Amino acid sequence: MSTLLIATTTGCAIGPTNPVPAGPPASGIQQPGTEARFARLYFAGPTGLRAVSRPTDRPLSPQQALGLLLEGPTPAERQRGLISQVPPMAGQLTATAADGAVDVFVPQKVSTGDLDVTAVSQIACTAAHANVPGNKPPTQIDIRIHENTIRSQTPWTVHCGPNGNVTPVTD
Repeated sequence: MSTLLIATTTGCAIGPTNPVPAGPPASGIQQPGTEARFARLYFAGPTGLRAVSRPTDRPLSPQQALGLLLEGPTPAERQRGLISQVPPMAGQLTATAADGAVDVFVPQKVSTGDLDVTAVSQIACTAAHANVPGNKPPTQIDIRIHENTIRSQTPWTVHCGPNGNVTPVTD
C-alpha cells in the first residue's frame, strides 16, 4: 500500500502548462485579399531544365525576369543542384514585350553554338513566364531570339513547352 501511495504522489514530472514565448508570429503566409506574385526562372539541373519561383512585389517584365536569371541561382537553389548555362551578359541581354510575344536580343550567335541550347531554353522560358501583354499562356508566347543584338535580322522564334523544353515555331 505504501508503494501505491508513493507512486500516486510523485506524478509524472510534467510541469504546469502556461503559454511560452516562441518568437514572432508566422510570416510568409499570404494575407487574405492580396495576390501572391512570383517570378518564374529556369535553371539547368541534373534532370534537365527546372523552374524556380522567386517572390516579387509586382509582376515582372521579361527584361526584369531576365535580369534575375542573369544573377544566377540562389545558394539554396545551388544546393539543389541548379546552375545557369547563361553566360555573363549583363546590359547586353535585352527583351522587349509585345502583344503575345517577346523579342530577346542576345550578344552571341545561337546558330554557331556560341550560346548553347540550354542557355537559349533558360532565356526563352524565363521570358515567356514573365508579364507579357496579350493574355496568352506562357506556352503560346512567341519568343523571338535575335542573334548578336541585330534588330534587322530574321529572329529564331521558339515556344517554351510545359516542361521547359523549347521548340522552334514553324510557319
